[in-house]
Amino acid sequence: MNFSRRHFIASTASFAIGLSGLQHISASRTGIALSAGYGPLVRDPRRILDLPENFSYQLISRAGELMDDGFYLPSNPDGMATFPGGSEEEMILVRNHEINPDVSPSKGPFGRGNRKAGLLNKDSVYDWGNSSPCLGGTTTLVYNTKSRKVIRQFLSLTGTVRNCAGGLTPWNSWISCEETVVGAGGACKQDHGWCFEVSATSEPFVNKPVPLKAMGRFNHEAVAIDPDSGFVYLTEDRHEGLLYKFVPKVPEKLEMGGKLFALGIKKSPSCDTRNWVKTNFEVGHARKINWIEMDEVESPRDDLRFRGFSNGAACFARGEGMWYSDKSIYFACTNGGSKKSGQIWKITGDELELFAEPNDPDLVDNCDNITVSPWGDMILCEDGGGKQYLDVITSTGKIFKFAKNSRSSSEFAGATFSPDGSTLFVNIQEDGLTLAITGPWESKQV
Repeated sequence: MNFSRRHFIASTASFAIGLSGLQHISASRTGIALSAGYGPLVRDPRRILDLPENFSYQLISRAGELMDDGFYLPSNPDGMATFPGGSEEEMILVRNHEINPDVSPSKGPFGRGNRKAGLLNKDSVYDWGNSSPCLGGTTTLVYNTKSRKVIRQFLSLTGTVRNCAGGLTPWNSWISCEETVVGAGGACKQDHGWCFEVSATSEPFVNKPVPLKAMGRFNHEAVAIDPDSGFVYLTEDRHEGLLYKFVPKVPEKLEMGGKLFALGIKKSPSCDTRNWVKTNFEVGHARKINWIEMDEVESPRDDLRFRGFSNGAACFARGEGMWYSDKSIYFACTNGGSKKSGQIWKITGDELELFAEPNDPDLVDNCDNITVSPWGDMILCEDGGGKQYLDVITSTGKIFKFAKNSRSSSEFAGATFSPDGSTLFVNIQEDGLTLAITGPWESKQV
């Protein structure tokens, strides 16, 4: 097993423990914090991030600042993942930027008038647009967890649109997903709605943007990869989205194509899992699933989900964050449930289980990105109304608030731990901030 694969398995191994008791809370408890956690949040005098006592954060990068490669850090940071760097203390952070087409050049990497775009080779930009390049993509940040300093940051993918979430691979790369189906015409010269693979490198490198078209064209959100099979699972951020599985022709070579399938419920074709009007799924109850092969996956009419549902696939309420652990795939549906405050699902083998449906925004208000700590706690990024929190589900199944955005009403995004477990990184998306959080993680009260 190579080093990157060992890191992948280690970084995902504790997730199942972190959710072990959640189904019981979801089924029988309501209210606000059910665990003392790390104690009450302390108001931040800088009015950025409220944290428990003895925890601290560093603002490690801000949209608009000049990066080491001469480009500017784009706005709207979203999904992220970390990878081992060149030493025990050094790590690599790959970060999405969820930027729409035809926005002000000040939001992107090339500055006023996109004057720095000419510094790139033509093949390095996926879509040059009809009047200006598309400005979404990824940046890479190299960080030392001991000195708590940024070593360098640079552009690593560009010319894409609304790079929202994605997922890490066992072979040391990041899959960046476009949450859009904007087509050629207007601001764009290319169709969008694809996944792109980005290498995790510590030296400046702009990846050649190759759309992974066999993985489907839809409102992509997140991916999770089973390291044993090489299968890629994908969420779709639509109110009636599907849950997909991509089976590559050659594992670890996604660009070589494969087949795309959508999840269905055996004996319940075209099942509505959202529980909005009728409870079709009970918490803790597993159902057998099947996989329906999709055709015309490049979907020029943006009808992939409708065709899949008509052919028997189940629909979900805005599939977003996703994580692999211990032969299971977990994913969040942001506005599922009778109160539309969110659901968490689990796929194991040929079964789908509704793992959590709190139906209480005081517990969890529209879960978006998810990650897991090395000690088995799950971190949820809220994307609801009003105040925005980082929620924690402990390894014993209790819930508490860990952090509050005290600067704005912007969502949290991209929560992810460093490979050594010392640092939690998170974005405040609309403010363009990336933060590094440290503290006495071992001091949690259960």
